[in-house]
Amino acid sequence: MRIGVLTGGGDCPGLNAVIRAVVRKGVGVHGHEFVGYRDGWRGLLEDDRRPLGVPEVRGILPRGGTILGSSRTRTGRSGSPTPWRGRGSTG
Repeated sequence: MRIGVLTGGGDCPGLNAVIRAVVRKGVGVHGHEFVGYRDGWRGLLEDDRRPLGVPEVRGILPRGGTILGSSRTRTGRSGSPTPWRGRGSTG
């Protein structure tokens, strides 16, 4: 399964640790593939993504912020994620 990861809103401590843990566990235990969307919802809406594998998350724990970036992009109405299907994630 390919899974998309994004960090939206403001930065908070621990985001890189969460990204690293999700990717390492998802790849190592479950065999999933990950893509990271840059700058939160903006990256998803504009299809600005990068591969996220174990090599990409190696050494990110001491870095501040989030390796993906974040933004306070307004997505419009909330609801079904249907408009974003087919943009690198499955499901």
